[in-house]
Amino acid sequence: MLKPKSCLILACVFFPRLFGQTADQISVDITFASQAHAVKGKFFQGKPGGSGVTLLLLHGFPGNQQDVLGLGQKLSVGGINVFTFNYSGTHKSEGVFSMTNTLTDIQAAYEYLHHSDILQRFHIDTNRIVLGGYSYGGGMALTYAARHPELQRIISIAGTDHGEFAREYMRNSQMAHTMDSVFDNLKTPDGPINFEGSGLLKKLAANPAPVDLRLSANDLAARDILMVGGWDDTQITIDQFLLPFYRALKKAGASKIRFVAYHTDHSFRNVREELAGQLSDWIQADTMKTAR
Repeated sequence: MLKPKSCLILACVFFPRLFGQTADQISVDITFASQAHAVKGKFFQGKPGGSGVTLLLLHGFPGNQQDVLGLGQKLSVGGINVFTFNYSGTHKSEGVFSMTNTLTDIQAAYEYLHHSDILQRFHIDTNRIVLGGYSYGGGMALTYAARHPELQRIISIAGTDHGEFAREYMRNSQMAHTMDSVFDNLKTPDGPINFEGSGLLKKLAANPAPVDLRLSANDLAARDILMVGGWDDTQITIDQFLLPFYRALKKAGASKIRFVAYHTDHSFRNVREELAGQLSDWIQADTMKTAR
């Protein structure tokens, strides 16, 4: 169980501060529709003549409008397409933010990557689309993939198991009070997010099963999954959030799970080059295997 003094730190589970992230000329601004709302994103195109492999990368909450841990820039230089977007109700994306709407946004983004004009413009190989995410996005990537067997390769970087988050919220009153206050302060018009604030947390606590990763282990056991954590991460800790899910996957018979841990905190600030290299190697390994 988390200690009371960790409650304020845990607030960053949903909206981590990202360091040193700027977009440059290699990214293209994208707008696509999700439930008739305009969702804003960026596409970092890999070098010409690349394999066409594309990473659909989900940010933390609320993320930013530039990149996710600098991975869009770094991976695209190595030939990997990266597509990231702001969830409905965050930043300049229209609509309302919720976990259900996030799943709908992922579906809309995935379908967008299959549009004929987008395939041609960015040279996307639809057989090599990888779904990944960081923090909130890592948990939601796994949740979405559990319901969509067409997605065979998933990356979760310090991914939140929202089932465990809900359990901590219910058993730790100080953490719940802190998180309620933080979420309410994020609500529009005073805050930047169009959502119900602490009401989202109460709904999650009342029904965590749909986003409980351990309950999705059987559905994900046959997938190729890269899990990444930080030994010094006090928000999505390896022992409370990542290892229990990893063990649930192994118990379900998973054999294609790679677990990598760095000596870093939740920001991954001091290991971003190594992280990008790890992701690139893992993604490209499948590309090379397919090409044989």
